[in-house]
Amino acid sequence: MTRSISILGATGSIGASTLDLIRSDREAWDVKALTANCSAKELAALAIEFGAEIAVVCDETCLPELREALSGTSVKAGGGAQALCEAAASGADVTVAAIVGCAGLAPVMAAVEQGGTIALANKEALVSAGDILIQAVKRYGATLLPTDSEHNAIFQCLAGNDLANVRSITLTASGGPFREWSHEQLARATREQALKHPNWDMGAKITVDSATMMNKGLELIEAWHLFPVGLDRLRIVVHPQSVVHSMVEYRDGSTLAQLGPSDMRVPIASCLAWPDRMDTNCEPLDLPRLGTLSFFEPDEERFPATRLARQAAEAGGSAPAVLSAANEVAVAGFLEGQLAFTEISAISARMLEQELPLAPTTMEEVLAVDAEARQRAGEMLETA
Repeated sequence: MTRSISILGATGSIGASTLDLIRSDREAWDVKALTANCSAKELAALAIEFGAEIAVVCDETCLPELREALSGTSVKAGGGAQALCEAAASGADVTVAAIVGCAGLAPVMAAVEQGGTIALANKEALVSAGDILIQAVKRYGATLLPTDSEHNAIFQCLAGNDLANVRSITLTASGGPFREWSHEQLARATREQALKHPNWDMGAKITVDSATMMNKGLELIEAWHLFPVGLDRLRIVVHPQSVVHSMVEYRDGSTLAQLGPSDMRVPIASCLAWPDRMDTNCEPLDLPRLGTLSFFEPDEERFPATRLARQAAEAGGSAPAVLSAANEVAVAGFLEGQLAFTEISAISARMLEQELPLAPTTMEEVLAVDAEARQRAGEMLETA
């Protein structure tokens, strides 16, 4: 049976992996909408290849280039935030939400309000607006499937089990490229070094987040919303090989773990085929070749991001949204050479120490909190 699909963030790493899976079973999918921030020519080529109905660039200044690239085709071109939300609300059976950052919040909500299945790869939607999003999923009868490898692993390990029987949930972290670096080395880390992840091929922002361990901190907050067992039952373990993606321990002492290659096509395929399975051409695990799997406690002195994320979750209210916004600004500053690697977490810590806005109750209020936090973090960046 053919199903329709929209991919928000089609030119990013998650989008590319999703489209690769669709290529392998083209008859099973009807592509409705593809979006990108800009990348107009690449987006147009994908829209033509997959016969998409709609192609949208979030950056409206890229719309003329998109229209020109789609000239003579039946693909409808759009640009801007409103067009992005309209694409998300196109009524696809499955919407892959892979827009990085706060720009993905409104489109995710637009997709949820259609009541379909959302394969969620946008961290900020749950971190900044977790309560609002979960309530909307229930209200509109949508299905939320986690696409991050860690949360998808937990989802698979929980299949058919009651959360009341869970003793603990463990998210694994690679530790990034700087796992064994000293404080002094971290202070001198360069952009190029931070972007060389040992296991995963990801976008720049997420790769830097992995290097600071903020990626795992944000995932902790996501897991808190997705799998409500309580913060005290969520833990992080550093696992450099990135083979065990997460684990669930049950009250009888059994621990279920999901293992797989460091390839995002595996969790994406789990979402696309759910509740069934689908073939992928991913390289299978060769455990004898791997030989040893190792695990370590995270060092929150050198990498305070996970501690800050737990602190934000415990504070609740607007704290997670403030943390997410501050981190996004700080990472951008690091990538542009405006501050040192160790100052990324320092700015996030300073933001959490300030008086926080009231807890948001609507998506509009979340966006207002995000905007205010970005402004404050930007001011800190200028004086760093």
